[in-house]
Amino acid sequence: MSKRDYYEVLGVSKSASDSEIKKAYRKLAIKYHPDKNPDNKEAEEKFKEAAEAYDVLSNAEKKQRYDQFGHAGMKGGFGGQGGGMNMDDIFSQFGDIFGGGSPFDSFFGGGSRGGRRQVKGSNLRIKLKLNLKDVVDGVEKKIKVKKLVLAQDTSYKNCNNCGGSGQVTRIANTVLGQMQTTASCPSCKGLGKILDKKAKGSDANGMIQKEEIVSINIPAGVEDGMQLKVSGKGNEAPFGGYAGDLLVMISVEEHEMLKRENNNLHYDCYISFSDAALGNDVKIPTVSGHVKIHVEAGSQSGKILRLKGKGIPSLNGYGTGDLLIHLNIWTPQKLSADEKKFFEKIKNSENFAPNPGLKDKSFFERVKEMFN
Repeated sequence: MSKRDYYEVLGVSKSASDSEIKKAYRKLAIKYHPDKNPDNKEAEEKFKEAAEAYDVLSNAEKKQRYDQFGHAGMKGGFGGQGGGMNMDDIFSQFGDIFGGGSPFDSFFGGGSRGGRRQVKGSNLRIKLKLNLKDVVDGVEKKIKVKKLVLAQDTSYKNCNNCGGSGQVTRIANTVLGQMQTTASCPSCKGLGKILDKKAKGSDANGMIQKEEIVSINIPAGVEDGMQLKVSGKGNEAPFGGYAGDLLVMISVEEHEMLKRENNNLHYDCYISFSDAALGNDVKIPTVSGHVKIHVEAGSQSGKILRLKGKGIPSLNGYGTGDLLIHLNIWTPQKLSADEKKFFEKIKNSENFAPNPGLKDKSFFERVKEMFN
């Protein structure tokens, strides 16, 4: 089944502002939230669909790519993961749209769904620069991150009002008899815990800022603009909650000589007229050094040579791309007197007159072959 247009999903126009997109998603998220629609598969799918649309339209780079190429331009779909979205991904990805903590705390009593509410620490976002060799080989990067952590001398205790359950039960007398209702505890706001001892220099929740070295494993084949998630390496949460995530935006530096196109690499190789006519060995750069290839005698400008497996590994593990070498014959702009005499002598030679045969492919045929 084909995907619906993301603007149609959220019910906004292409000129909608960021706040309008956020407001539209918030409305749909509340309407189709699983807690409001238990065991409703259709509502769950609409909830996921809205989350996927928001993920793209709330990100300037993804939105631009979607506006230009549609769904075909969204490799990997939601969060770079494609299908198989789960609720934890959605909740962690959009934990800040409702103002911190779990995204639906203020509407559904938090992430515990019927028990003590757990606080989730906020996500941290960083940009990580890679070179082309990092992309081809995969790399482990160690980075310094400043994050919120629980201060050593901070402690919490169970809420006196709810006994640590996060909920209070009320019994009311009605004409039909006694009615029992359960609600989030107003004293601890459903957390079940309150601050017992606050460490010196910490914030109102007993948290302090601290630097941590985080190791990030970057898989081979990542692309510029991709976002990776390192679970649990964001800000820690107070009151026994769980840490947020570290969201890593990949930024790939351009290579001096090699250009990427999907999993293939391209290199423009300039050779002299004599090398094209007589043949010669030339050095070709790769991400891990140089290799030597032989240019056959009689090679034409525009010919494409292919080095199998010298491109970029597929992020999904489906093989490795190639290095495509585009031959370009360099024509000198100035000639010496002797050189001019030589070319004048051979100018009218039938052997030097262009005479392409069937085996000499046109530009369009070479391009078609390259992409097949």
